[in-house]
Amino acid sequence: MLTRRDSLRLLAGAVVGAAALPARQAAAAALPARLAVAAGAPPTWTVTGSSSPSLQPFDDLLRSFMEAQSISYASLAVVRQGRLVLARGYNSTSGPVLAQPTSLFRLASVSKPVTATAIMKLVQDGRLSLSAKVAPMLGLSTAADSRLGEVTVLHLLQHLGGWDRSVSFDPMYRWDFAISGQLHVPLPVTQANIMDYTSRYTLDFEPGDRYAYSNYGYMLLGKVVEKVTGLPYATYVQQNVLAPVKITRMAQGRTAQSLRRSSELPYYSEMASATTVLDNSGAQVPMPYGGFNLENMAAHGAWLSSAVDMAKFTTIFDAPGLLTSSSITQVFAPPAIDWDGSYYGMGWSVRPVGGALNTWHDGAYPGTSTLMVRRYDGLSWVVLFNRWNDALQRNYTDDIDYPLHQAADAVTSWPATNLFPAYGL
Repeated sequence: MLTRRDSLRLLAGAVVGAAALPARQAAAAALPARLAVAAGAPPTWTVTGSSSPSLQPFDDLLRSFMEAQSISYASLAVVRQGRLVLARGYNSTSGPVLAQPTSLFRLASVSKPVTATAIMKLVQDGRLSLSAKVAPMLGLSTAADSRLGEVTVLHLLQHLGGWDRSVSFDPMYRWDFAISGQLHVPLPVTQANIMDYTSRYTLDFEPGDRYAYSNYGYMLLGKVVEKVTGLPYATYVQQNVLAPVKITRMAQGRTAQSLRRSSELPYYSEMASATTVLDNSGAQVPMPYGGFNLENMAAHGAWLSSAVDMAKFTTIFDAPGLLTSSSITQVFAPPAIDWDGSYYGMGWSVRPVGGALNTWHDGAYPGTSTLMVRRYDGLSWVVLFNRWNDALQRNYTDDIDYPLHQAADAVTSWPATNLFPAYGL
């Protein structure tokens, strides 16, 4: 029987993964010197949307950061005490389009809190139990490893399911050719193919024993939503999670460049073109548009959103409403494993700060870097970029994270206005 290590040896080469769980440093850190704008003629710079003069530190940071990193499009939304106070699109290019506060970006792994919220809504409504066993619910074979039968919905939410991509592989990223070859199915492979393939290998650890970030686990949560509701995953989320808080622009992303939505920004990557995983043509395509299959990432990385819509999403967790107080507490509760400093709750990374919490999630793949933060003092923000760090094959979270905290701390007067109604929220 093949182990997951055997599978890794069968497909050598780089595997593009989602952003690793970041550590939030409490100590102050100066903005890295590399963020200084290079000497010479500055690129075109255009800012769209609404803000206030007192929030200039955010605009200054985004300009210096984007110009230093050669990022063409970004959007930032800032919430204070439930009110949207800044909604911006930032452009260091003259075209072909301009980022607006309502422009759509791929969210990458910032999709996971959306899926976790859908699961918690089903639990709250009495339609699902956190202790439900996933394998029998989804018809997963446990022949290769009987421990798969013990994986629960809670395990998946908290990344305790037994899959460790650092030990073996992440079936959601660039394993399409291996899956197609072993199962003798054409490209593009389906989620059912991925489940069949992955279930043929042993788990990397006992379910519930430790944390290991798993995109595959969140893909399974999307299938759980479909099994329980009888609806497509995205339909349930749009009707029961997003619509109740007036979020209507969010949609599932599509891989092919020709299928980019009208309000969606283009994605850029300096990585070499990849052989498309969308068909068996062998065609070479830009990495963001066929180097991976976005449609299969529905529940863990395929949502499109604007910054203002995700800023509205953060307010779900500020007070009872869509979720009850008990459900919100469960979302941010620590897992039943040892943790030090921070931990992963249900779709959110969590760090206790005194008697309150900092909660956040980031995301990345070629062409995308995203960060969503809820701070202990009632501040929240969402920043979305249309590229990642190609040289290091990671997102820009580590570079932009603390400077955003510094920008917030530099604000001496916060506006009392609320911009949400201006964006239909």
